[in-house]
Amino acid sequence: MSISHGYRASWWTYALHQVPHSNFQFEVVDSNFAPQDWNYQQALLFLAGIAGLCLAISLVLICVYLIRFCCCISQEEDDSKSHRACCVTWSCVAAVIICCAGIGIGFYGNSETNDGVYQVTYSLMNANHTLTSIDLLISDTVELLNSVVKSDLTQLEEVFSKRPEYLVIFRNTRRQVESVAQYLAEISFWKGVDLNPNVVAEQVNFIEDYRWLAYILLLLLDLIICLFTLLGLAKQIKWLVIVMTVVSFFVLLLSWGSMGLEMATAVGLSDFCYDPDGYVMNQTQIVTNISPDILQYYISCYQDVPNPFRQRLTMSQRALSNIHSQLYGLEKEAVPQYPTAEKHLLVVQSMLNTTEGNFHHLVALLNCRGLHKDYVDALKGLCYDGMEGILFLLLFSFLSALSFTAAICSLPRAWKQFQSRDLDYDDMDEDDPFNPQARREMLRVAGRPHLPSFYSYSSSCGSHNSLRVSAPPISNAPVSQYMNQSGLFSGNPRFENVPLIERQSPPPSYSPSMRTSFISTTQEETDTQYRTELVS
Repeated sequence: MSISHGYRASWWTYALHQVPHSNFQFEVVDSNFAPQDWNYQQALLFLAGIAGLCLAISLVLICVYLIRFCCCISQEEDDSKSHRACCVTWSCVAAVIICCAGIGIGFYGNSETNDGVYQVTYSLMNANHTLTSIDLLISDTVELLNSVVKSDLTQLEEVFSKRPEYLVIFRNTRRQVESVAQYLAEISFWKGVDLNPNVVAEQVNFIEDYRWLAYILLLLLDLIICLFTLLGLAKQIKWLVIVMTVVSFFVLLLSWGSMGLEMATAVGLSDFCYDPDGYVMNQTQIVTNISPDILQYYISCYQDVPNPFRQRLTMSQRALSNIHSQLYGLEKEAVPQYPTAEKHLLVVQSMLNTTEGNFHHLVALLNCRGLHKDYVDALKGLCYDGMEGILFLLLFSFLSALSFTAAICSLPRAWKQFQSRDLDYDDMDEDDPFNPQARREMLRVAGRPHLPSFYSYSSSCGSHNSLRVSAPPISNAPVSQYMNQSGLFSGNPRFENVPLIERQSPPPSYSPSMRTSFISTTQEETDTQYRTELVS
């Protein structure tokens, strides 16, 4: 388990790390993170294959259900059919609601994963800045020391060539300056390394951008399917429901495929996050050939771990102190005797001050706290936020797959119910204003000038035969259908307070016998009124 200061593997990392690892021969494989090992790769592929097995099971269930739906014609009563239709509709709605909940979880997981990867790339760039600053500071300081040795110290040796006691001091100063340059050059451990953290961060960021975009498109596609499915069910649009069923089948394949990829990624990432120090140290040593002591110093950053640069830094600091004291003594004793040496001594002292400032800055950069903080931040981003996001994406894929499986099984029954309702309308009388289709037609043509009905007494003929000829045809439809359809106009003020003969429509509830009685009564009233007019 990881021993990095400030990082501890989470409980879900520990739980996923305990998942059994087996290859294609069903042999147990070590759960240590080893992506180069073929057996370990087989173990991850085996875990991804579990999602493929679930896909096969769901396809078999869908096929069995659809075959039973197409081949088995149920001979059930009307009440049972209506109850089944209600259950089918609500099962579709429940599947869509569960899918919408999964989409919300997916958006959150995608954002968490992106935040974790962004933190990794930021930490890599910050570490690259620190390592580059160390190399640049060491190279500038060494170059400055070498230039002073070749120019000013050589000139001072020529000036004091006739004074052996001063010449010995300058030669000793020159050797110490060269030793400081050598110590600093040996400290530079990242110079000439093939690994560039900035390039790695750019590659990771490039891959993450496409991963984030792919999941956004998948989530939006699921959301659009859910919304259009609800619209098709609410408006009973058969072609829209059929299209959404076909699209749902392809999204079902994507959901199970993404679930397999996320499952393998989650288990592999948990294996890495369980003990990241060992893998990072081994791979970094293989790629960069850096000393294991240096890697252990920056990865662990404990007080018990010795600083591998301490000895060279201490010797460099002593040499700089000796050079400073020697130059201070020469400035007091030799400059009054040799005024021409003052200019070169000031240049050497300026070099010494600059070197001491660079040295203190270098000591701060070489401290393990900076690079170790970047390392821990990268681990937290990858193993906390990244792992949490992948788990939420895994849950989204699972809920989406289950929802689309249920929807594919339920939607065909739903559009079948739409078709059966249309067939019921074909058996009704087209002239019946209480027919829902006739009512829609009446609402559509609303605003047109109203034509008087054949029931009106204002007919130009006004004869007994004209009323009989213009009587509507008698329908043989069942009474129960007209009784049910008449309920649509209950409570409508247009028909409540108008006399029956002036409503320009048959009675709300009628049968063929009732229609015959209605026509005969109307005829008798017309004959009576006609006789009264003749008598008068």
